[in-house]
Amino acid sequence: MSRTEADAASSAASADRRCGQCALREDTLARGTCAPGEACLMADSGRQIDRFMARNVQWAERCLDDPYWERRAIAVRWAPAERVARLADDPDETVRRAVASRLEGDALLRLARDPDREVRLTVASRLPPALLERMIHDPDYAVRRQVARRLPHGRLPRLADDPDPVVRKEVARRLPAFALARMAADPDPQVRAVVAGRMLPEAAAALLTDPDWSVRAAALAQAPLEALYALLDDPEPDVRALAAERLGLAVPPPPRRSS
Repeated sequence: MSRTEADAASSAASADRRCGQCALREDTLARGTCAPGEACLMADSGRQIDRFMARNVQWAERCLDDPYWERRAIAVRWAPAERVARLADDPDETVRRAVASRLEGDALLRLARDPDREVRLTVASRLPPALLERMIHDPDYAVRRQVARRLPHGRLPRLADDPDPVVRKEVARRLPAFALARMAADPDPQVRAVVAGRMLPEAAAALLTDPDWSVRAAALAQAPLEALYALLDDPEPDVRALAAERLGLAVPPPPRRSS
């Protein structure tokens, strides 16, 4: 017997033992709504437990107090939504994450201060926009970035000075063009480049002299054509080439040397 065959035989024997000890064998097994090795509530496999719940939804609520964390987490997905809120304080973060994926409104907001980052990310992905502002001071940048992705435009300026440039870049991607001027002096060049690439033409022209070449390159795509001639002398070849291309010049001239 090969190792694969031996493993399969061992797995089948283990499943048979579980079936022999299972209190459900007179119910779900008899009705054909569970199957050893495929859809089993007592299995160690999350997929098997999930398949069992899908076929026997009535068991989900009963499993919300199960001692095995994965069984509780899967039960949360299938149990009635009004029954899962009490697991918001479950000791296992995977269970609380599942709870966050089911709750709504103020009940979901309760998990906005959960100690687990993934739970809070789930909350930030699902909270109604009107409640999202409560999370703009979250200690984790990834949570604040998710808030910035969904916050109503009128409230986005509150994150324009966030301590993390990843969050500020998200704000710069979403702010209306007319509101971007306040971020033109951001200390991070990657943020300024996003700003420059979305600004109104006259405002973008002001960033053509930015000390970072990537910001100048982004700004020249937005700035008026008449403002681009100065960039034909830019010290960065890529900026000169982009300026020449926008101006319709075949070959960008080399920068003039100062005497």
